[in-house]
Amino acid sequence: MKTNLHLQLERWKSPVGPLLLVTDEEGHLRALEFAENEARMRRLLDSQYGEYILSEGTAPVSLTKALNAYFDGDIDALNKVKTKTGGTPFQREVWLALRKIPGGTTISYGQLAARLGRPSASRAVGAANGANPIPIVVPCHRVIGANGSLTGFGSGLPRKKWLLEHESRAAGTASGKALL
Repeated sequence: MKTNLHLQLERWKSPVGPLLLVTDEEGHLRALEFAENEARMRRLLDSQYGEYILSEGTAPVSLTKALNAYFDGDIDALNKVKTKTGGTPFQREVWLALRKIPGGTTISYGQLAARLGRPSASRAVGAANGANPIPIVVPCHRVIGANGSLTGFGSGLPRKKWLLEHESRAAGTASGKALL
C-alpha cells in the first residue's frame, strides 16, 4: 500500500538543545522533539499516522523564524505556527487548549481538565499532555502539578524549568515562579 503522507525532518539548533522539526508538504508542523528523543518521536509518529515517509529536509522559513523569535523573547511568536496532528479527538482537544495558555503563565492538570469541562479528567489530561507531539509550540511545559511543582516533561524537568523561566522573563512575570 502506497502512503500519501510525506514528512520532512530538519535538525535545528536551539538555545535549549538540538530539536527535530517534522513538517508536511503544506508546511504544517507535525512533530517537534529534542534530538535525544528521536526514538520517542518516531513512536509518536507511528502511533498517530501509521504509514508515512520521513525524509531529511528543510522546515519552512515561517517555522524557523517563529522559533527564533520565541527564543529571542517573543513568546507569542509560536501562536502563528501552523500545526497538524494525529491523535485521538480528546488528545487534540487537550492540545488545542494548551495553545490557549498564555506564555509566562502555568496551569495545573486539574485546572486544564476543568477548562475542558471535565473536572475529574486530570489524569487523562496528563496522559494527553504526555503524548503531545509538538512540545514548545503546543506548550505542554506550561502544565504543572496542583501544588505548583514541576512535573512530567519528556525532555526532563531542567528543560521545562528553562522554558518556563524564559517565558516568565519575556512576559515580565514572576521570575521562574509557577503562576496559577
